[in-house]
Amino acid sequence: MSDSHPLRPVSSASEIDHLHLLSEQLGALVPGEEYSDVTFVVEEKHFPAHRVILAARCQYFRALLYGGLRESQAQAEVRLEETRAEAFSMLLRYLYTGRATLSEAREETLLDFLGLAHRYGLQPLEGSICEFLRTLLSTRNVCLVFDVASLYCLNGLAEACMAYMDRNATEVLKSDGFLSLSKSALLTVVRRDSFAASEREIFQALCRWCHHNGDGPEAKEVMSSVRLPLMTLSEMLNVVRPSGLLSPDDLLDAIQTRSESRDMDLNYRGMLIPEENIATMKHGAVVVKGELKSALLDGDTQNYDLDHGFSRHPIEEEGRAAGIQVRLGQSSIINHIRLLLWDKDSRSYSYYVEVSMDELDWVRVVDHSKFLCRSWQHLYFPARVCRFIRIVGTHNTVNKVFHLVALECMYTQRPFTLERGLIVPTENVATVQACASVVEGVSRSRNALLNGDTSHYDWDSGYTCHQAGLWSHCYPACSAIHAGLNAVAVVGL
Repeated sequence: MSDSHPLRPVSSASEIDHLHLLSEQLGALVPGEEYSDVTFVVEEKHFPAHRVILAARCQYFRALLYGGLRESQAQAEVRLEETRAEAFSMLLRYLYTGRATLSEAREETLLDFLGLAHRYGLQPLEGSICEFLRTLLSTRNVCLVFDVASLYCLNGLAEACMAYMDRNATEVLKSDGFLSLSKSALLTVVRRDSFAASEREIFQALCRWCHHNGDGPEAKEVMSSVRLPLMTLSEMLNVVRPSGLLSPDDLLDAIQTRSESRDMDLNYRGMLIPEENIATMKHGAVVVKGELKSALLDGDTQNYDLDHGFSRHPIEEEGRAAGIQVRLGQSSIINHIRLLLWDKDSRSYSYYVEVSMDELDWVRVVDHSKFLCRSWQHLYFPARVCRFIRIVGTHNTVNKVFHLVALECMYTQRPFTLERGLIVPTENVATVQACASVVEGVSRSRNALLNGDTSHYDWDSGYTCHQAGLWSHCYPACSAIHAGLNAVAVVGL
């Protein structure tokens, strides 16, 4: 019998891909007038084009050239206002070839090109330009890029710009680009808690912006972004008052707030580095109180025993908090701390964690002084700006010493829910991986109750039991469990 499909493909070699030829041949049409049926006039420069190609590639041009807009299909010449010729030339080549060489374009042209991509609804092109601009951010251009990103609601690019400005706040304030920011973009930047320049630097930069853009009605709103209570009395009297941009009442209110508020209640600014441990020597953190300081921030969470690999402090009587204290490299915004308590035996600890800006006024962000805790502690709390972190042990089930192997702190963007200061878990925390352990009950293998194996068990192994009165039945769920993570839980009885 003959094969009814003699041309059936037998290998990948049958797949033809000549997209590069298509791109090159269509691209050859761009510079000349051959077969063109429409001409665009941009900044008095003429760009011959082909209606059908543009209409196939872009909805905007489909409506412009074949729809009911003012420029009908009978119109052979179309003028485009508020468009730059260099950027439009790049756009035409992209529409014909699917390619654009961004690295050879000037920054101003790239931003114009981005504007055209946004205006004409070319989202893949818009995304690619945004990604490329993120790699070019510098103190010189970040304000200009941020202004454009804000104008076009390009949230990803805008966030990248703000993160860059946060990390280089002092340099950005001194740049010429800062003076060219629109008012709305300016306020978005300087009102962020994570824009961590000194308040004096921010005030002086805002003064320059007001003088550059005119000391009109907008100046009052702009200057209201300055957090006066964070400035010293000398700065308020000798720097702010002579400017005349803030009223005497504003200064008096700031002085009153400064004198009557707790230090930690002031609206501080702090560095924000999401999802990165900043309690490291790389970020300038140091242990300033506690015994065996060098072990706490070395990043080693594996090599420790009774003799080394941890920091410690003696557990004092109530009201005599010594603790282990860490100074961060700079004031930072944090909402997540991880602690590793010494866990080479079954002992447990109680403790609390406090944060401060000045080592005088402390705020307790975690209080586990009434709980017994062991191993890794994953602690969450509302975000705060702080410079100092203090961990105070209040109880050890074996002796009067608090042992801490590791400390990590960061700002996390992962969602979490707190109830009475405890994390509400979204997954099972009674697991060996979550540092839970069985502390009461009888079993042939340790933590058989928590190892996750629900298939391999018999009368000899694979369960945990306890004696119930005169009866001697075994119940896998009737033993005491110590969770490594303090969390809100519902217990079935």
